[in-house]
Amino acid sequence: MKSKLAFIALALMVGTIAVTTLACSGGKATQAPRGDSSFENNSGGIAPANPSSGIFHNNQDPQNPPYEKRAAGDPLHPDDIERAKPVDGQPYDMFFKEHGVNPFVDTEDDRLSTFAVDTDTGSYTVCRDYLNRGNMPPSEAARSEEFINYFKYGYEAPRSGPFNIVMDCAPSRYGQDLKNCYLLRVGLKGREIETKDRKPAILTFCVDISGSMNMENRLGLVKKALALLLDELREGDRVGIAVYGQRGYEYMSHRDASRKAEILESLRNLQPEGSTNAEEGIKVAYAMAEKEFNARCINRVILCSDGVANVGNTGPAEILKQVQEERRKGITLSTVGFGMSNYNDTLMEQLGDKGDGHYSYVDTITEAKRVFVDNLTGTLQVIARDVKVQVEFNPDVVKSYRLIGYENRDVADKDFRNDTVDGGEVGAGHSVTCLFEIKLFENKQGALATTTVRYKHDERDEFSEVSHEIGSGNVHATWELAPANMKLAAGVAEFSELLRKSYWARSGTFEAVTGDLKKIALESNDGDLIELVNLARRAQGIKASEGSGSAGGN
Repeated sequence: MKSKLAFIALALMVGTIAVTTLACSGGKATQAPRGDSSFENNSGGIAPANPSSGIFHNNQDPQNPPYEKRAAGDPLHPDDIERAKPVDGQPYDMFFKEHGVNPFVDTEDDRLSTFAVDTDTGSYTVCRDYLNRGNMPPSEAARSEEFINYFKYGYEAPRSGPFNIVMDCAPSRYGQDLKNCYLLRVGLKGREIETKDRKPAILTFCVDISGSMNMENRLGLVKKALALLLDELREGDRVGIAVYGQRGYEYMSHRDASRKAEILESLRNLQPEGSTNAEEGIKVAYAMAEKEFNARCINRVILCSDGVANVGNTGPAEILKQVQEERRKGITLSTVGFGMSNYNDTLMEQLGDKGDGHYSYVDTITEAKRVFVDNLTGTLQVIARDVKVQVEFNPDVVKSYRLIGYENRDVADKDFRNDTVDGGEVGAGHSVTCLFEIKLFENKQGALATTTVRYKHDERDEFSEVSHEIGSGNVHATWELAPANMKLAAGVAEFSELLRKSYWARSGTFEAVTGDLKKIALESNDGDLIELVNLARRAQGIKASEGSGSAGGN
């Protein structure tokens, strides 16, 4: 054990630890000078052992919130797509969409928080690629829910039914007004399926072979990633390949995965060509998938691309419309992004969401293994569709709340049971974590919140619901008593909030979150956490070189 800790400590190295705050007072946040460890409440940034539940005064101007929420179903417009300008050698022509940051909401105005689940992880790995290249990612590239859901929290799998719900609450580690700042964690764990029990899979690889993919970390990495996936398939699974460059066409007809040598040879022979007719390529892939469709199998198209589409009727609305139509036929779509510079994160993320699949970004062969090998069953087999979450806060106890992330997954409260409104999908064994910052009334006891999950079974059209409640008596007395996996989720959320320059993290620092994550990593044997600490340290160094103060804010 000592040698293992020594090795981890060496991997993390020794860094200067400062103290951070997350401005979650709901009122005016004071921006502390960089490196300053003092706080207005003299707390030193750590919640007191017995925090008093002071009454929260929401000083937000309701007519002029820091950011405005957007509905998940809003159509994607070209004007919503931001292009990151090249600065000092940074990646260029990177397309992201700004979704804003959720505000605090008073429970007397709206006691319900409703959203679709999201198991995407692409935002985290895109930002990781930026940092590993020595660049700060654009703020709109960081989506907090995809950072949080990248990590494993060890939730217990359900003994029956598709989901187990976990709820915890503790005084917040991050917050300017620590006397009345709490963190509520809602965790969902999907039913696990043994590899031997996975359904047969009919997979159609849709590979972008346009000129923009002519790089080792693009088409070269695609070939290696799909070869890893092929190694995990078994007899009875079927694989076909569609490609697109100047035009889309069937490259290899479907055949049994046991014919591995033939499939590998086809992958190896892929060569880049011409411009990018993504629309035609996706149509060809779906036509191939329809021809092979089997209701007793997993029917999935896997799109591997940099997301750039410059030939044909390539407006996002047209492509998304087709993806939604095919989803209703039982053919799902997963999108896997490759490449840095000239990369369209916005299109790849929306295609995965609308296709009842998921979006991931592969920057290394290690990430390819994580996506296609470590949990292939979860990647391929969906256990619940159109999954929505509604958290109802008790207005007699909870004064206000703020959901961290999920801005582009927002669902109108009235549409929670409207089954024509799309939810999210959860694969076998996948987990979903949601974090709320909440304020409590003084000396009030009772239920804090009830979480209800509504979902449709994978094989049946009927919808079901499962609920879980947490009361004030279940709130941990101090942050130190909170579960380790809750502390991890909070640290990851704080890191993402700093990267996206959240209004509510404008007094935060990378130094403090680095120190917190380092402590967690030292008690873990998880290489992902060691990597996370080093990423936070990189961000700290880049920010220092820019000569600015706190990380968050406008």
